[in-house]
Amino acid sequence: MNASATSTTDPILKVDKLSVDFWVSGEWYPAAIDLDYEVLPGEVMAVVGESGSGKSSSAMALMGLLPGNSRVSGSIKLSGREVAGLEGAALRRLRGKDVAVIFQEPMTALNPVFTIGFQIVEAIRSQLQVGPTEARSRAIELLGMVEIPDPEVAFSKYPHQLSGGQRQRAMIAMAISCDPLLLIADEPTTALDVTVQAEILDLLRNLRGRLNSAILLITHDLGVVADLADHIVVMKDGRIVERGPIEEIYKRPQHPYTQQLLAAIPHLGTAVLNVNETEVAAAAARQKIEPVLALEGVSIDYPKRGRIPAFRAVEKVDLVIRPGEVLGLVGESGSGKTTVGRAAVGLLPVAEGSLRILGQDISQVSSKELRAIRRQVGIVFQDPGSSLNPRWPIGDSIGEPLLLAQEAKGADLSKRVERLLDQVELPRSFRNRYPHELSGGQRQRVGIARALALRPSLLVADEPTSALDVSVQSRFLALLQGLQEELQFACLFVSHDLAVVDLLAHRIAVMHRGKIVETGTRDEILRSPKEAYTQRLLAAVPVPDPEEQRKRRESRRAR
Repeated sequence: MNASATSTTDPILKVDKLSVDFWVSGEWYPAAIDLDYEVLPGEVMAVVGESGSGKSSSAMALMGLLPGNSRVSGSIKLSGREVAGLEGAALRRLRGKDVAVIFQEPMTALNPVFTIGFQIVEAIRSQLQVGPTEARSRAIELLGMVEIPDPEVAFSKYPHQLSGGQRQRAMIAMAISCDPLLLIADEPTTALDVTVQAEILDLLRNLRGRLNSAILLITHDLGVVADLADHIVVMKDGRIVERGPIEEIYKRPQHPYTQQLLAAIPHLGTAVLNVNETEVAAAAARQKIEPVLALEGVSIDYPKRGRIPAFRAVEKVDLVIRPGEVLGLVGESGSGKTTVGRAAVGLLPVAEGSLRILGQDISQVSSKELRAIRRQVGIVFQDPGSSLNPRWPIGDSIGEPLLLAQEAKGADLSKRVERLLDQVELPRSFRNRYPHELSGGQRQRVGIARALALRPSLLVADEPTSALDVSVQSRFLALLQGLQEELQFACLFVSHDLAVVDLLAHRIAVMHRGKIVETGTRDEILRSPKEAYTQRLLAAVPVPDPEEQRKRRESRRAR
């Protein structure tokens, strides 16, 4: 099958009466109900909605990638061919060449025991008749296309040796390796910083133009939708509630749920910090309080592993966070943001300098003392799929910190877990579900509840909202602000979403290639940045307005 076999007027994908159900605890639960839509050649169709609305479940049904407790009904036609119910070799021939997927969580989609290059080569050779040398050259070319630094070195790296954003780019390289007719992009830019996100969106736009491919974009990021999509389908509780051209939906939404989604989008530059004399006095008083987290001249190295040489990931970083303060740490993937966050909780050693938590230098303490310090620190990881035990119900994962710290057990532990589920707006019944039974956004909320279980003095949040839809993200940010006002914990907020940082952070530090290039208050950094790198970051932020986003894209290309 190839692009020429399809008329430009016939849809590449046509879905009719598609329903997906899951068998859970003796009952069938609907995830998607009577969906119908079509995607034409060269068109991008965005499917948006909250976590659990059925976006990803319906998309995975197109490729037969649902778990064994699912059932699918309805029609799925790819270039006029019915593919619903395909199995075995016929389904394998379909995947990769005719239709490919960019998965939401690259760490769970990539094989941890094989190098990135091996996995891309395997994808190429499984569908195309090419030799190993040609496949290797193609894989390195693809890694370069998705802007992974030093593609030839990255070819030999394992998934855990890449940053979250770099893993996502490797996943995109694998998905486009065979130039598919239909590309299902399930949250394709979730882990990407704004500059790389802009480049990836340009890459996807060029792919559809070059091959006349269709793209089914599954996302909660309405800025990305405004940048890339032609049409939009809005889902809620498994059903389509609104659909139409992108400009019409953004400017004249009809359904209350669509209006709610658009209203919940954080807009860079619109946050207002209600500064009064009391808050000014509180900020001045904080400067006299001993910091919760203090980094002085901190450098962090990654040791040599196999053929991968040792390298310095962070160089001479100085940071201070005091009680009740949120410091936003921003920058591109691979800039060292996550490395700083992991070092702050003792997961990475400090090569040079001093890193103090509550006055104690964690590089100078014993293992027993470090365990005691860690009780004062919570961390929300970027990738919820790899940070939760797949064999444990989520109630056990949330309660584990309380149990290990001997703060609660029995009925008291059960009540504390239920309260934490309430705080992150998950049903209490979810405590008996396993991670694979939850959507990506729901798993992220479980990670947030676990991090807050011990009411920490320091919260390290590594992209905590990356998997959350805009309405849940808005509620989470309000929750985090409320908890901080109550508990006065310090927060290191690592993010590539500058609009979220704008809403939450008091101060911002910008990282580039392992160094801090600019620090200041939120208004100083986001409204009047001095460094060219910071200015470039701000210029790449997508805005939830198709017309404005088009102008920004053209302006970016003209530079």
